[in-house]
Amino acid sequence: MDKLFISIGSFAAFISVGLGAFGAHALRDRLSEQMLSVWQTGVQYHLIHAIAMVLVGVLINLYSGIGSLKYAGWLFLLGIILFSGSLYLLAVLEVRKLGMITPLGGLAFLAGWLVIVIGMVRQ
Repeated sequence: MDKLFISIGSFAAFISVGLGAFGAHALRDRLSEQMLSVWQTGVQYHLIHAIAMVLVGVLINLYSGIGSLKYAGWLFLLGIILFSGSLYLLAVLEVRKLGMITPLGGLAFLAGWLVIVIGMVRQ
């Protein structure tokens, strides 16, 4: 499981860097300032939580007795998909209803961090 999260997190970080560059270069003249900011917020949270997934992989390796850590990794992945994914689509398509999905991704991020806290405190 540790290698899985390190691999998925590393690939997610790779994708986020690519999407950041794509936004800065290809979308710069196509999106409004506001929508470009939305895109960049998606990239920022995507990268932070991709690195968090790598951290989860390392923590699983260090603290193999904390079985709940794997849930944090899956929650971070879900958060990237829902939070950042909805922001990417919102920025490009400008469909405001997509913004209703974003908080669900934020809750997944929060839950992932909380799972880590609880697992570490109980250790």
